[in-house]
Order: sequence, then structure tokens, then C-alpha cells
Amino acid sequence: MKLFTLALSIFIVICSIIIYNSNTIKSFLQDTLSHRYQRGIVPSQDIEISPTPTVLAATPSSVDSFQHMNNIKGAMSKILSHAKITPHRSATRGHSDHGWLNTYHSFSFADWFNPDFTHFGQLRVLNEDRVKPNTGFPTHPHRDFEIFSYILKGELTHRDSMLKKGAEGGQSDKFYRMHRGDVQFTTGGTGIAHSEFNEHNKDTVHFLQIWAIPWKRGYTPRYHTWHFDEEKKKQGFVTILSPMKGGADATHQEEEACEPTIPDTIPIHADFVMSAGIIAPEKKFEWVVGANATETTGRKVFIHLPMTKGGKAKIRLDGREEVYNEGDGAFIDLVHAGDKILVESVGEADAEVVLLDTA
Repeated sequence: MKLFTLALSIFIVICSIIIYNSNTIKSFLQDTLSHRYQRGIVPSQDIEISPTPTVLAATPSSVDSFQHMNNIKGAMSKILSHAKITPHRSATRGHSDHGWLNTYHSFSFADWFNPDFTHFGQLRVLNEDRVKPNTGFPTHPHRDFEIFSYILKGELTHRDSMLKKGAEGGQSDKFYRMHRGDVQFTTGGTGIAHSEFNEHNKDTVHFLQIWAIPWKRGYTPRYHTWHFDEEKKKQGFVTILSPMKGGADATHQEEEACEPTIPDTIPIHADFVMSAGIIAPEKKFEWVVGANATETTGRKVFIHLPMTKGGKAKIRLDGREEVYNEGDGAFIDLVHAGDKILVESVGEADAEVVLLDTA
């Protein structure tokens, strides 16, 4: 009888120890996981997180932890994890102040050369220029580049070399006084010459000059000048340039017709799309890489935030933490046609964003 009583006592003690340890372990796991996720430490993206946990008891602490996990998973799903995004800060650009011209170079240009910034895909030049009144670029030649000016503020007069001042006639592709929202496009081809002057008496003109590398040399020179509506840019990205129909192997008839892949855009002799949008604070615009109009699926996208709001405009890209200020750019690499890039305005003022999508 004594032996039985002793054995029973030992059994009860062992059961108590097991139950106590089980609850302690459970509590320890709950507290550890809760603490882990409160500190923002999350599992690798490669690990599938079950939305309906079955191991932990449904205590308030564990429910909060798993809700936090699901929120993180939702945020991660918006990010192009395969994309490489590299900032190109304003301070790393080339800069020259010639008095009449104050210019910033995102890529090597004129006397400024940086081997890290020679081109990005077919994008060769992006200059942010301010030209004082009654000054400008006198007649100069272009050859074998696709060149376009995007007017941000002020007035810029484009005049072909064959037209004399005062005898131009009405506005045309060879003569145009451009204002905010206008884009003047030149195919240099076999050779062309024009001037770009600020003929206004008091206002400085602020614009972007962008060059793209064409599919091949020797195209027939031509001009295009279009206006793109401000209000539409406030609703979403407005496509400005798209590849010419027929591509690099276009027939003579297709070259003569010079039709863009995307209607109501300017045709360019390159696998290249340009777009612009004006994003209000706390708003987001989405860009579909390639714009459903390009030949090459592997893409590169350069995003530039011009200096238009005295430093009050700022953006974030793809849901990532990096903030881009006015004058900054971003190289987005390893993306594919059909990918979606989210651009969010996080400053105090509207962010005018220029997007260049290239093979």
C-alpha cells in the first residue's frame, strides 16, 4: 500500500511538471513572437506565411502578431523585389553656370564627364536648363540623335536655320514659341540646324533637354511640336513619346507616315517611351513598364524630379523608404514590360515627375 501511494505521488508530480512547462513554453513562444514582430523583424520574403495560424492560441498578443505579419506581407507584395533602384542625387550631377545659362547634367555632357553617368539604355542626355531673357542657344547642328525639349516654365523659341527672324510666318514645326506643357522634338538624322532662344524680355525659361540614341543612323531629319494638357497630367502619367510604328525595320512608307505606336504621342526612332505626371501630395501614380508599346521586354526606367517647387516636392518609389528630392533622379533596372512602378508624392507641393522608359 505504501509503495502504491509513493508511486501515485511521483506520477502526480511528473504530470504537474509537464503541464507547467507546457504553459511556460507556450507563453514564452507567444511573448517572443510578439516581441519579434513589434520590433519589425520579419521572416524572409521567400517563406510563405500562413494567414491562419494554428500553433499559437488565439490570445490578443498572438492575434496582433499575426495581423502585423499579414500587413507586412501585403506591403511586400506591392514591391518589385526583383527591381534594382539606384538614386542619382542632384548633387552628383554636372553643373555649370555661364551667367546666361544655368545647367545641370544628369549624364556626361559638354565639358563634364563622369564614367558612371554616360547613358542608361538609349537615354543619353538629360539636362535641366535655365536660360535668361533675350539669350539662348544660337543656330547649332544636330545629327543622329532624337532630341526633345520639355518646357517647365517660361518661353522658348525654336527656329529652324532656314527661317530668318521676322520672316517665319505662323507657328509651325520649323518655328514655334513654346510655353509650359509644350514639347519640341527633333530627329537629327542626316543633319539639321536650329536655334533655341528665350526671346522674352523679362522671364527666365526653365526646361529639360533630353537626347535618346536612335535605332540607327541616317534618318530623314524632322521636327514635331506638341502641347500636353496640364490637367490630364494631374490625373495620371501622360505618355508623350512612343516608338514609331515599324520599329528599326520600318519600310519607306512607314517612315514617311511616321506614326507613333501609342496614339496622340510623338513618334521616336527608338524603343523608348517618355511620360510625365503632376502628383499632388499624398497621392500615388502607377506606371506600367513599357506602356504596352515596346519591343524589348527587359527594360530600364529613369525617373527625374525637376526643381520646380523650391524644394517642397518629394517622391518615393515602389513603396520603398528612400525619399527623392527636387533635382534627384533614379535608375530603375532589372524590370520587365508589364511591371508596375508606384510613384508617391510625399512632399508639401505637387511633384512634376518625368519618366523615361527605355530598352
